[in-house]
Amino acid sequence: MDTLTTRLAIKRLHPLFVGEVTGIDLTQPISREDFRTIWEAFNEHQILVYRDQAFDDASQIAFSRNFGELETMIAHPGNDWNPGHISVMTNLGKDGNFLPLDHPAMLHRERNEAWHSDSSFKPVAALASLLASRIVPPVGGNTDFASARAAYDALPAERKAALEGLTALHRMTHRDMDNDKGYNEEDKKRHVVTHPLIRTNPVNGRKALYVGSHAQEIVGMPPAEGARLLDELTVFVTQPQFVYSHHWRDGDAVMWDNRCTLHRATTFDKTKYKRKLHRTTIAGKAPDSAFATMPEPQRAER
Repeated sequence: MDTLTTRLAIKRLHPLFVGEVTGIDLTQPISREDFRTIWEAFNEHQILVYRDQAFDDASQIAFSRNFGELETMIAHPGNDWNPGHISVMTNLGKDGNFLPLDHPAMLHRERNEAWHSDSSFKPVAALASLLASRIVPPVGGNTDFASARAAYDALPAERKAALEGLTALHRMTHRDMDNDKGYNEEDKKRHVVTHPLIRTNPVNGRKALYVGSHAQEIVGMPPAEGARLLDELTVFVTQPQFVYSHHWRDGDAVMWDNRCTLHRATTFDKTKYKRKLHRTTIAGKAPDSAFATMPEPQRAER
């Protein structure tokens, strides 16, 4: 369903999810009325594509804070072990030149090419992420999104019943944690948490499968058996009918609901084309019922 305010318009880009937002400059303070429209659309569409935004880091952070507190990224090779509110997704070094493919930052960023939900390895997982384009390649470098809510809806009733009540163990690292050099040993041990396999959005009561690469075992199952189940469910969620692939263009920013979607980066010629996108991540709250009410915009109205 399309939504229209005085100037802000939202139209669906995929039969099952994804809304395109036009007619608003998010680098400026937004009104409570516009934020209500965006908040409702976020819970309905799961993915929001904002067009024609000229974000810099300050304005991206300011807009993101309307939805809640921001996460500080974990220190890792992809951010030069220097965490902050902005995570830079790029194949460029600080000098603007291409990084070699075997650079630790490039190897770490390859993780983003696996289906995942941001920060599911934290005790309170992320609510949303906002990725804004700075430099986009002419070919490749899409970001794919999968609706774990639409996939859950497509499961047979008996399958839903069998999955209800299961709990998954999420890790920040690869399954082969001991050989994962992307994080320090303290983070490897600290970022191992459990979450329900099925999550419910309290705003609309919609359920979704909570899977992806960080979900690695099922509590109470032998590790290999749980891993097979999680892999099977991730394959189910990422079938073509549940996937939207976003081709980036200048001025695009995409916001997604980490509670009910998976995403991944797709590859491109990293030695020929430059790509740079900046991400902010909005922290979740515990319990999930905290999301039942609309956050208050944190900046003054126009």
